[in-house]
Amino acid sequence: MKPHDDVYVRIQPSKIHGVGVFAIRRIEKGTYIFPNDKAQIVWLKKRALKQLPRSIKRLYDDFCIIKNGGESYGSPVNFNNMTTSWYLNHSPKPNVGCDKHFDFFAMRNIKAGEELTVDYNSFNDFATSDTKVK
Repeated sequence: MKPHDDVYVRIQPSKIHGVGVFAIRRIEKGTYIFPNDKAQIVWLKKRALKQLPRSIKRLYDDFCIIKNGGESYGSPVNFNNMTTSWYLNHSPKPNVGCDKHFDFFAMRNIKAGEELTVDYNSFNDFATSDTKVK
């Protein structure tokens, strides 16, 4: 296997927000976009984050999956190990879906050069980082 096998995307500047995930080749509808991303998700309770400095809390607000009414935060094992999938931007009309295992797939054919987006509400209790860890 070569390093580029099963690689469909790259990170680059986004017009939606900061950086985003962009197709580097055509992606067929139904394709799982990050097939080799088997990174574990660590779940933490909101109360465990209470004493952290604001700058660290922001990592949780910006990058975590937030469930159970804002009481559970799903994060990478270490924020330094975030894979490309953590950089998908939100759209109410996404081209990417998310299954119950938090695996992302193409909801329609995606052209090379197109930004990939997902509806955060499809897997997250909060679609924006408006809910801050207190």
